[in-house]
Amino acid sequence: MARFLPRRPIRARTLPLLRRLSGLQRPRSDGVEVLILPSGVGVRLYRPAGTTAATPALVWIHGGGYVLGTAAQDDALCRRFVERLGITVAAVDYRLAPEHPYPTPLEDCYTVLRWLADLPGVDGDRVAIGGASAGGGLAAALALLARDRAEVRPVFQVLVYPMLDDRSVGHHLDDPGHRLWNATSNRFGWQSYLGGADPALAVPARRTDLSGLPPAWLGVGTLDLFHDEDLDYAARLQAAGVPCEVHVVPGAFHGFDGIAPKADISAAFFDSQCASLRPALFDGNAAC
Repeated sequence: MARFLPRRPIRARTLPLLRRLSGLQRPRSDGVEVLILPSGVGVRLYRPAGTTAATPALVWIHGGGYVLGTAAQDDALCRRFVERLGITVAAVDYRLAPEHPYPTPLEDCYTVLRWLADLPGVDGDRVAIGGASAGGGLAAALALLARDRAEVRPVFQVLVYPMLDDRSVGHHLDDPGHRLWNATSNRFGWQSYLGGADPALAVPARRTDLSGLPPAWLGVGTLDLFHDEDLDYAARLQAAGVPCEVHVVPGAFHGFDGIAPKADISAAFFDSQCASLRPALFDGNAAC
């Protein structure tokens, strides 16, 4: 299947077309509340059926290189988290770059985090954050922002092949095994997101102090452009005293679990995320 997937799907020329195509998605409308918060940020809210007590919750952030995608693209995944764990999930429709560069997308995610922690039916002391690709990068940045502001404290972070480092660019990183995202697309995504921002503040991998962050799960494939930067970030979390479980999938390309969600390695990938989330949300002791 990987042979037929595009290698360079996102550039300035292709972005308008890809956005139009992503707008053609028709996610299920049953069992989801589509909301617009006073700040203007959109949320898709998924709640477990038949639950009267307050539940733990997860803020989920979609991928798309900071320039593409909607919360609806992860509709099936969010429902799986709800069904598997019995939690409430809020998927963020953050505003996209380059029209809305840093810090707007991150602030949108922070707004949803604070809103979800105060939402009736949610245990505000048991809220996790997570995302895939650029959403994973935003989740990592959100963990740092929440730590620095000390207004709400996520209990866990799920970083699915996160986009963490703007320095992963250049033809020397090109690999024929990369699919869906490569160094050329990465340069465009980061330039769009950063605008004129200081990378030392805006880019998670450039942050020097990772102490005091919530425990983490980080997963990535060996044929993913983000493989090296992700493993480096996980090692830095561990060195800073932050428990971090690492799940590496041999031979997997970027976004493999979305392309082939029923594959055994994709099922094991999701199982591993849930296995780490469950104790953090229900027992207060994150797996490490």
